[in-house]
Amino acid sequence: MTTPQFALADLKRILLEGAGADDGAALDGDILDRDFDDLGYESLALLETGSRIEREYGIALDDEVFADNRTPRALIAAVNLHLTTSAAV
Repeated sequence: MTTPQFALADLKRILLEGAGADDGAALDGDILDRDFDDLGYESLALLETGSRIEREYGIALDDEVFADNRTPRALIAAVNLHLTTSAAV
């Protein structure tokens, strides 16, 4: 069985689903290393994003995952690490 991968396209889709299409303009271009605050996503939006990731991928993320991973690149890596760890159990 292959481990699902979480990619930038998945993160963008989930952010847009949670915040709405009007806020999607901030997700254009090279955003991998931009802080979520700079992209217009505050803590409440990130909590919703985390809930959506958990439901869709069947994992449980610690509350600190967003505090510790402030950019899309870091969050994607953290989610993929979680997916790999969950699949190994």
